Amino acid sequence: MTLRLILTRHAKSDWDNPLDSDHARPLNARGQRAAPAIGRWLSGNGHLPGEALVSDAVRTRQTWDLVRAEFPKTVPTRFESALYHAGPDIMLQVLRSASAATVMMVGHNPGIAVFARMLLGSALAHPEFGRYPTCATLVAEFDAPDWRSLRYGTGQAVAFIVPRDLDQAD
Repeated sequence: MTLRLILTRHAKSDWDNPLDSDHARPLNARGQRAAPAIGRWLSGNGHLPGEALVSDAVRTRQTWDLVRAEFPKTVPTRFESALYHAGPDIMLQVLRSASAATVMMVGHNPGIAVFARMLLGSALAHPEFGRYPTCATLVAEFDAPDWRSLRYGTGQAVAFIVPRDLDQAD
């Protein structure tokens, strides 16, 4: 069975209010533009999740809300506190609890960048892949019977995009 993971880092967040905790930081204007653009790109390319696993931080929730608004149908969503600044092993543990064949995860750096690298069987040539900037999105496929069977190094990249790529396409 082919499983598909859409792995998105939250969009650009706002640092203007020094009273906001890191967990409570919202998106800034740039992030509010980037997230729907990524959602349109995903939808336009047929990369539609059957389930979403999202960090419970404000900026990841807002990113998800803006991305999913571009999808043609509702996606069952779980907000996971374990994904807040999670490392790769925690992200893998959460992903292994998924049941849909296509899952979207929305999380944070540095964990998401490391997780993406560890999942793929070979390096990705995109110049921004290692940095995994805000709203960067990897679409990867795995030949596995279910998410519980997923192992590092077994993924094949289908696509990788950052908001700047979409800006340059206009």
